[in-house]
Amino acid sequence: MKKFISTLLFILISNLILFAQDTPSFITDSLDVYVNRGLQQWQIPGVAVLVVKDGKIIVAKGYGVKELGTNDKVDENTLFMIGSNTKAFTGTAIAILENEGKCKLDDKVVKYLPDFKMKDEWVTKELNLTDIVTHRMGLETFQGDFMYWTSDLTSDEVIEKFGMLTPKFDFRTKYGYTNAGYAIAGKIIEKVSGLTWSEYLKENIFIPLKMNRTVALSVDYFIAENIAKPHTYVDGKISIIPFQNIDNLAPCGSIGSSIKDLSYWVIAQLDSGRFEGETVIPFKVLQRTRKPESIQGRVRHPFNNGHFNLYGL
Repeated sequence: MKKFISTLLFILISNLILFAQDTPSFITDSLDVYVNRGLQQWQIPGVAVLVVKDGKIIVAKGYGVKELGTNDKVDENTLFMIGSNTKAFTGTAIAILENEGKCKLDDKVVKYLPDFKMKDEWVTKELNLTDIVTHRMGLETFQGDFMYWTSDLTSDEVIEKFGMLTPKFDFRTKYGYTNAGYAIAGKIIEKVSGLTWSEYLKENIFIPLKMNRTVALSVDYFIAENIAKPHTYVDGKISIIPFQNIDNLAPCGSIGSSIKDLSYWVIAQLDSGRFEGETVIPFKVLQRTRKPESIQGRVRHPFNNGHFNLYGL
């Protein structure tokens, strides 16, 4: 997978009790220096930085340019492809549907996709919705994912071929980051809601949160205005690369958004699902998305080896 250097940076500061003033001194004195130094050291053309404190936007600022070799500046409305942050929206969508009584996360995948098969018939029968969005299907991290990335296969074809893989691990015994599991989740959202995955996100998350510039599909990102272009290293230097259509795996990573739009998502996350005085995402839903389901491993820390990295929806 090509690594995009055009990067979306979120700095979420929610409870800065150490600072008496409204704006921490780090932001007023040092933030610009810190970010610009990072752009230079990492050779990143441009980033957007968001700081949220006490439910308010303290900083929403662009740095650098959207395209190398131009003077087209990044701003708070510049769209970036947010990659795997998309998964949080997909997991939230499933949790909303469960909260509405339209499905259960313990439901089997074959209840909604009766033609779906994995190599092991028993796993096919037992695989549930939680399994596919918490990376506990028995596959190794990225196993098979990028054989289909940017291919001309449809999402249905990707799911079919994904089921032909031989998992490296036994079912539910290991954490293995699996993008294709989210492609399956997107199809189930469609079956349960009657809307495509992208339509469901738009109607139930983007519009209620006033995320008016956010797009769910990469094909819509390509034609949008004010977008960051993808870059990577080519022959040892940063270069612009072509857009990649990843919509056959869209629910795992295709959303494009701006820090202005994502500030509303962050505010709702920090305020129990409320935005502008209204409950947009029920707190019960947020709690479900944050429930630990998979153990990624121990936290690597010089002074504390007793904690674990955990993964929810």
